[in-house]
Amino acid sequence: MMHLLPVYPVAGLILWAAVSITLHRYPLAQMAVTALALLSAWAVSLILLYTATFSGPIVLLVGNWPAPFGITFVADRLSGLMTVTALTVSLCVWLYAAFSTAREATGQGFYPAMLAMIGGVCGAFLTGDLFNLYVWFEVLLMGSFVLIALGGGRKQLEGALKYVSVNLVSSALFLAGAGILYGALGTLNMADLAVKMHLQGMPMLSSAVAALFLCAFGIKAALFPFFFWLPAAYHTPPAAVNALFGALMTKVGVVAMIRVFTLIFNHETEVTHTLLLILAGVTIAVGALGAYGQWEIRRIFSFSIIGQIGYIIMGLALNTPLALAGALFFMIHNMIVKTALLLTGGIAGKLMGTEDIRRCGGLYVGRPLLAYAYLLCALSLAGVPPLSGFFGKLALIRAGFDAGAWAVTAVAVAASFLSLGYGMKVWMYAFWGPLPAGIPDTAPGMRSPSVESSARGMIWAVAALIGLMLLLSVGAGPLMRFCLATAEGLLDPREYLQAVLGQGGGALK
Repeated sequence: MMHLLPVYPVAGLILWAAVSITLHRYPLAQMAVTALALLSAWAVSLILLYTATFSGPIVLLVGNWPAPFGITFVADRLSGLMTVTALTVSLCVWLYAAFSTAREATGQGFYPAMLAMIGGVCGAFLTGDLFNLYVWFEVLLMGSFVLIALGGGRKQLEGALKYVSVNLVSSALFLAGAGILYGALGTLNMADLAVKMHLQGMPMLSSAVAALFLCAFGIKAALFPFFFWLPAAYHTPPAAVNALFGALMTKVGVVAMIRVFTLIFNHETEVTHTLLLILAGVTIAVGALGAYGQWEIRRIFSFSIIGQIGYIIMGLALNTPLALAGALFFMIHNMIVKTALLLTGGIAGKLMGTEDIRRCGGLYVGRPLLAYAYLLCALSLAGVPPLSGFFGKLALIRAGFDAGAWAVTAVAVAASFLSLGYGMKVWMYAFWGPLPAGIPDTAPGMRSPSVESSARGMIWAVAALIGLMLLLSVGAGPLMRFCLATAEGLLDPREYLQAVLGQGGGALK
């Protein structure tokens, strides 16, 4: 039975989404079904992670068709870790949504779309072949398009159209690359592709297709120069959707890049990884500078998402165990802390009636717990010790120095100070400082009992994420060791190949 478990976080969530659709007249029942679906998938993902850690990858060959002929799901350390983190964050967003504006959108399909999107995300993490990676990309795109368009306001529809248009271009590039690989090698199973690419060489094909995949996944990850769609779209939906997107959507593209550039396109690293390193450095700089120049909370953290992606790609590009471990640690930290920041910003905007920090002030007096929650997350995002962001950035900076990548490492250090700057700008204007002179009281939420009540409920989701962040900080050593073991397995994938292909995986030495 254990080998059947990798499919549940995917098919299970999509089936629960179908059940949720039938309950569109009963919002509370939809909420309960969504919670049950996420909790059950989370429990299964914990089992998958535990088993993959101590017994090796779990492989499901659908219909008992041997790889590479059938559909393959693989739960290894990377996919298990990402699935657990994604579902953990999703549970916190569900708790927030239960008290926020998402409750008003349940009749329009918020919860079914949420489950479908998360199911697609888990499928992208757990799949073992490129065609089904494309399929799960499309599943999560459909769910996310419903979520970003819910409400139907002009701003939301504009953001939704930008979001879906650019992601369709990404999907087309991905499909073109997959088609070229299939035409040349006769397979789309990632393990089989790794072996055949290793045995046949084909450097020209490898470099050309790697460029296609870099563009396709770079768009989804909001890597420079493909980042422009994210700040134009992510600030438009409700805070719950914004947080879910900020935590998961770009990370799907990043994990796909990690998988293909460590497993398949790992032969021309002087070309591919050098280009990745340059793009990572520019992405870090653009994200930090863009965030520093914004004044609306969610626009600030939309640009911040871009900059943080650059750190993760920096770890992939350096291509050493320490760098990749730092990237994985930083990605887990970022998924949790960024979600907490976006949810905190949503509560602040609800209370103040605006997200423009120049028209805010005094939240510390009325909401000290919310203010301290924001401050902890902002400091962690900037990498202030001893919070969790410090350990991921420290590993990346050490790996950069070890590799002699002085320019990118200097950019990464400078961007940390910039992230502290824009984080403190929000703190000083919205939380610590008084309401600006000449601006009337713009905090209708402070006077509304219903908003007061929902804010008290939403803060529990933020508290759960803060607890996870502090747990990461205290347990940084064990988690970093786990990430280091995961990185070593990615850079030496023989265990993965043998689990999928059997003895055929031993061809890669």
